[in-house]
Amino acid sequence: MGLILDSSVVIAAERLGQTAYGMLEMIGLQTNDPEIAVSVVTVLELAHGIIRANTPQRRAGRQKFLDDMLAGMPVHPVTIRVALRAGQIDGQMQAAGTRIALADLLIGSTALELGFAVATANARHFGLIPKLVIKRL
Repeated sequence: MGLILDSSVVIAAERLGQTAYGMLEMIGLQTNDPEIAVSVVTVLELAHGIIRANTPQRRAGRQKFLDDMLAGMPVHPVTIRVALRAGQIDGQMQAAGTRIALADLLIGSTALELGFAVATANARHFGLIPKLVIKRL
């Protein structure tokens, strides 16, 4: 099926002191998914977290984790097809009175477009996206 990692999974691994390579190995063993990737939106969220780090050491550690992660996995862009799908889902959800954060919507739409699941610790938000397969990690 394939798996798109949400930033919540990456952040949890980094906070537990795992390396990016260790995280990828653990997720591969846990999920048995043949392809593990991220959305470019997850990269944006992680870059934001690097700048917000409260010490130079934490900033450097987060930067290394991101650099290593990007060297070891594909990054999927927000394509026109992903944007169209996200816009349709957002329109349907808002018409029904439900809102979801744009970042989560784009990550979920990327996974749907690829036929992948989303690995997340934030199943509440992603669970609102119709037909999206969620794997809790």
